Amino acid sequence: MNKNFRNDGYISANGINIYYKECGAGPSLILSHGGTDTHKFWDPFILQFSEHFRVFTPDSRGHGRTTNPSRELSYRLMADDLAAFIQKLQIKDPLIFGYSDGGQVALDFGMRYPDIAAALVIGGAWYQFSKEYQDALKKAGFTGPGDVNYEIIDKNSPPGWIDRMRNAHPSPDPDYYQTLLRDISKMWWTPLNYQPDDFQKIISPTLILMAENDEMIPVSEAREMVEMIPNAKLKVILGASHNDIFQKGEEVLKDVIDFFLCYND
Repeated sequence: MNKNFRNDGYISANGINIYYKECGAGPSLILSHGGTDTHKFWDPFILQFSEHFRVFTPDSRGHGRTTNPSRELSYRLMADDLAAFIQKLQIKDPLIFGYSDGGQVALDFGMRYPDIAAALVIGGAWYQFSKEYQDALKKAGFTGPGDVNYEIIDKNSPPGWIDRMRNAHPSPDPDYYQTLLRDISKMWWTPLNYQPDDFQKIISPTLILMAENDEMIPVSEAREMVEMIPNAKLKVILGASHNDIFQKGEEVLKDVIDFFLCYND
């Protein structure tokens, strides 16, 4: 396959229509974006990834152009979506990199579909319902399950944020972005309740990627996950927060690419 090949379209899987883009050549790499984002989150990094991998960037359930007729959102359900996506496209031994909500999906996927991924990078993911996590949600305007303070969100958002959300998540309803935020808030306020035995189920080589100054997740929590996953290592990006970790772009991309290339068939 030519490295400049580009493809985009929809597939039907797990009861939804999943929009995705594809480019590059080599081992298959699936990139899973965070909450309120879309496949476009990965656009600044696609060139580097596609030099080494055949890259797939799907929109998550209810995000971007991917449908969600049930309006249900959970990491388990989105992990099922990911498994169905892989099966539908007959992707063999995928490498999976998820960040934030995408990292949570990758974590759940590794636990419940342990024989599929050749390797996992789980970035910005949590498993404990910590005070730091709850305080960060409230500060951002997500005050409870289905309870969103839009005034706080608008105040803390950059100019034009609402228009960008509407453009990123097209819908006949111009206020769909508010529906999405309410649905996401329910997921964010649902404790994961993972146990140590759940982490033991992850058998794929795993890199836990964490920002040193993540506002929601203490680095100590990432270290605990590494201790519980049989074949895992930790990379802490110094000086980064949860939302600006990719501003350290070259360092982050090099670590992820080098890790995946170790498991290149």
